[in-house]
Amino acid sequence: MDKARELALKVLYQIDKNDAYSNIALDEALNKARKDRLELSKQDVGLASQIVYGTTAWRLTIDEVIKKYSKIRMKKISPWILNVLRLSVYQILFLDKVPKSAVVNEGVNLAKRYGHKASSNFVNAILRRVEKKDYEAFFEIKNDVERISKTTSMPEWLVEELLKEQHQAKQNADESNGKYGKEALKRVENICQVSNLKPLIHARINSLKTTQEELVKELQEQGKVKAKKGEVENFLVLENAKNIENLSAFKEGKFTIQDEAAGLIPLVLNPKPKDKVLDACSSPGGKTTFMAELMENQGEIMAWDLHRHRVKLVEDTAKRLGLHMIKTEVKDATIYEEKYQNSFDKILLDVPCLGFGVLKRKPDIKWKRKKEDIEEMKKLQLQILQTCSNYLKPKGELVYSTCSILKEENENIIKQFLKNNSNFKIVKMDLSQYIKEEKIEKNVENGNFIQVYPNEITDGFFMAKLQKA
Repeated sequence: MDKARELALKVLYQIDKNDAYSNIALDEALNKARKDRLELSKQDVGLASQIVYGTTAWRLTIDEVIKKYSKIRMKKISPWILNVLRLSVYQILFLDKVPKSAVVNEGVNLAKRYGHKASSNFVNAILRRVEKKDYEAFFEIKNDVERISKTTSMPEWLVEELLKEQHQAKQNADESNGKYGKEALKRVENICQVSNLKPLIHARINSLKTTQEELVKELQEQGKVKAKKGEVENFLVLENAKNIENLSAFKEGKFTIQDEAAGLIPLVLNPKPKDKVLDACSSPGGKTTFMAELMENQGEIMAWDLHRHRVKLVEDTAKRLGLHMIKTEVKDATIYEEKYQNSFDKILLDVPCLGFGVLKRKPDIKWKRKKEDIEEMKKLQLQILQTCSNYLKPKGELVYSTCSILKEENENIIKQFLKNNSNFKIVKMDLSQYIKEEKIEKNVENGNFIQVYPNEITDGFFMAKLQKA
C-alpha cells in the first residue's frame, strides 16, 4: 500500500467528513505519522501534500468527471470511496509524471482497504475510463460562467460575483444574452486559474537581526535553501525550502514566513518608532511583527484577537523575532471601550473576510463559503471599522485590509463608512517605493484603493488608508 496516497486519503476524508481545514488536517496527519514512526520519505511527504492540496483545489472539476462515469449518485458513494476516486482522478488529469496504470492500481488497493470487493470493482471501472481529454472537454462549454467554473474548479456563484464586480463587465454586459465583456472574462478567468497554483514561499527578513546578504548565505549553508530577492523590500522568495521551522535562522528569529502582498499592508500604514499602534485583528501576527520591525522595536503595539489560542500565536512569533514592544489582549474588536478613545497614532484593521484572495493556500475555502455569507461578513467588517475608528487620534491614520477580492467586502465597506463618518478622508497610496509594479497584477481605483489580485507571485489582498480629521 502506497503510504503517501493512504495518508492523503485520510486527510481528504477529514476535510470532507469533519469539515477540517486542509492545512491543519495535513499538518496533524504528518505529525501523527512521525509519532507513529511511519517512515515517510521527503518524496512521500511531497506527493501526499500535492495530492491533498491539488484534489481539494480541483474538487469541482474532478467531481464533474466522476459524475460522467458513475452510475451511482455522488451522495450515495461512501466518503472513503469518493475520496479514493477524487485523489485518483486528480492524478490522472493533472499529474503528468505519474503513470495512469500506477494510479489505477493504487486506487483499487485503497478501495479494497477502505471499502469492499464491489467498491474496488467500482473504482477500477471508473478510473480506467478517465482520460485527460475529459478535462479538456470543459473548455468547449459555451456558457461563460459554466466554462470558467469547470475549467478552474471555482463555484459558479463566485465566478458570477467576480464578473459582476469587474468594471468592464458592467460596461460591456449584454443582459439579454448573459454575455460579459472580454476584459472582464479575461480578468476573472485569470484570477480563477492562478488561484489553483502552488503558492510561492516568501520569507520576510528581520532587519533588526540580519541583512539580506547574510540571510541568503545562511539559508544556503543551513538547509541548501535557495533564496532570491522578492518583489517587495525586505522579502525573499525561497526554493527547495523544507522543514523551515527547524532551521536555526528561523528559530533565532532572523526571518519569518509571510506572503509579499500581505507585507505591503504594514508598509502602507508606515508606523514610525515611538508611535502607539493598534492591531485589532492581529493573529497569527505576521503584520503585527512586521510593524514592530518597521518601528525598530520602539513605541507600543497593542495586538488584539478574539481567542486566547490565537493571541498566543502572536506572542510566540514576537518572542521568536525578539520583539518586546507588542502587548497582547484577548478582545472583541466590535465592542467599544471608552478608555481607548483617541488613543492611537496608527491603527491596522486586517478584518475577518471570506478569504478568496488566499485560495492557493486554503483551497477548501471555496467549498466552505456560500453567497449568503457575504452579507454577514460585511456587517462584521463594518462594525469593526466603525468601533475601532473611535480609537484613532485626530490626524491619525488607519489602514483597512482584507485577503478578499470581492468589492462587497472591500471598497464598498470603505464607501459606506465614509458616508457615515464625515470626519474621515481617504489617503492616496503609492506602492512604487515598495514594489516593482510591473510584476504584480493589481487594480488601483483613482489611487484611493489598492486591490492586489491573486497572481503567479502573491496572494490577493485589499487595502485602503484613512485619516481622521
